[in-house]
Amino acid sequence: MHIISFRILRKYAETYADCQEALNNWYKVATKAKWSNLVEVQQVFPKAEAVGNFTVFNIKGNKYRLIVSIDYQRQLIYIKYILTHAEYDQENWKNDPYF
Repeated sequence: MHIISFRILRKYAETYADCQEALNNWYKVATKAKWSNLVEVQQVFPKAEAVGNFTVFNIKGNKYRLIVSIDYQRQLIYIKYILTHAEYDQENWKNDPYF
C-alpha cells in the first residue's frame, strides 16, 4: 500500500513522542501490505474497524487512534486523522465530509 502521507505521521510523532515507534511500526507493515478488504487488514491488525467510510486503527495500546481512508483497488491509504483516545471520543472527526 502507498501511504499518503508519511509526513503527517512524522509531524504527529514530534508532538506526541511516545507514539513514534508505534506509528513507525504501523507504517512499515502497511507499506508492505497488499490488502484487498477490511478482513485482510484485520488479519494483521485485529482491532482495526470500519467506522463510516474510514478505517480506524488503535495505536499504542489504544492510547491513540489512526483514522484512514483506504482505496483497496488503487492500493492507497490516505491518513485523515491521528487523535488521542480522548479526542477520538469527542467524535469531531465524524464531521469530515468523507465520513
